[in-house]
Amino acid sequence: MVESSAAITDLLRQCGGYAVIDGGLATELERHGADLNDPLWSAKCLVTSPHLIRRVHLDYLEAGANIVISASYQATLQGFVAKGISREEGEALLRKSVEIAREARDIYCDRASKGSWDVIGDPKALKRPLLVAASVGSYGAYLADGSEYSGIYGDAVTLETLKDFHRRRVQVLADSGADLIAFETIPNKLEAMAYAEILEEENIKIPAWFSFNSKDGINVVCGDPISDCAAIADSCDRVVAVGINCTAPRYIDGLVRSIKKVTTKPILIYPNSGETYDPDRKEWVPTTGVAEGDFVSYVGKWRDSGASLIGGCCRTTPNTIRAISKSLSSQQDSLNFVAP
Repeated sequence: MVESSAAITDLLRQCGGYAVIDGGLATELERHGADLNDPLWSAKCLVTSPHLIRRVHLDYLEAGANIVISASYQATLQGFVAKGISREEGEALLRKSVEIAREARDIYCDRASKGSWDVIGDPKALKRPLLVAASVGSYGAYLADGSEYSGIYGDAVTLETLKDFHRRRVQVLADSGADLIAFETIPNKLEAMAYAEILEEENIKIPAWFSFNSKDGINVVCGDPISDCAAIADSCDRVVAVGINCTAPRYIDGLVRSIKKVTTKPILIYPNSGETYDPDRKEWVPTTGVAEGDFVSYVGKWRDSGASLIGGCCRTTPNTIRAISKSLSSQQDSLNFVAP
């Protein structure tokens, strides 16, 4: 577990300036045979198929990821209770999500050290730093109605409502052995404020990142300006990086430039494939997607815009992450990185 607020800058220094985040979890679980048609979504596999989660984590580590994100995005105590799982069992499942990711890291390191895998053809990759991030999805993700893609929760949901909803889950994940907490797909400014206050009020010891989503390249999905949201992350000492996830690749460049205006913290991006999620059908609409080759062609532009941690979100695969890793590795030798 990384105790220092310098976790990300240390990682970037060790990686030569740029690091790789893993890719989509749920769609990979489905590819391996999991049925995720459930309000718990990928968190369902914590109960039914933990071995599949471990397998996907291993796939991403083999592909070159420096950071793997736990299967706790949609794992909430309230959601577990609704499925007949007690709060105590729910807390154990949250911890289990991190344990699975840590186990995958241990297995990978053991196999790599024995030469069992050809790790993206680069001997230096055997010694690359690997972090486990504990995922925290938004209140909208718990609702399982697609509202994490709108950020519209209604007037009844206040700052205190969100803090009460998230507090215990954050506490459990902070003590789970993760290196950091990944607050993902944040759809509005209010939820970012709730997270920041929890981190400070509960004296959370491990660092965190804030990652927002957008559907217009200017604002987060509810309409709040991305610059206002990123400023909240910038003002919170426990937040060590800020960025964008689950957003179409074509919007990333402008969003990174907007974030860069309000923070000097490292910027992370892990877009989706460019497809659109249909909350009524509960599936991704593929007609507007971006081919893996096209997705990876953006990497240089995102790096030049200011992103230093790059990965993928929904509908991206280990092949995507392998291509991102190779793209970044091919340029690192000519870059002179100085940690802030």
